[in-house]
Amino acid sequence: QVQLVESGGGLVQAGGSLKLSCAASGRTTAMGWFRQAPGKEREFVAAISASGDNTNYAFAVKGRFTISRDNAKNTVYLQMNSLKPEDTAVYYCAASINYQGATSSWSRYNYWGQGTQVTATS
Repeated sequence: QVQLVESGGGLVQAGGSLKLSCAASGRTTAMGWFRQAPGKEREFVAAISASGDNTNYAFAVKGRFTISRDNAKNTVYLQMNSLKPEDTAVYYCAASINYQGATSSWSRYNYWGQGTQVTATS
């Protein structure tokens, strides 16, 4: 069993930045971030491979968000710049314990965090 603890969410004006962190209690392989806005389905945001060499981004965030990981700390990060009101959502960290690649498929992930709220105001 792997527990994921997220931090770093909050309220920011449009154009601002936030950095999310997700600490895992055990070894993980691929890790990712998803988000869910009110009334909408959960959607893929970004993913990083087990080695950290490969990343994958949703079109809506490409060029603004950066995913990274520190395997020594079992932690993945999401740096979010130039935030827009449409980025407002609950952000969830996800971890796989067997899939290596930077996958956008939620079914590849075995564990999920509790979610952290990100709100960007206009």
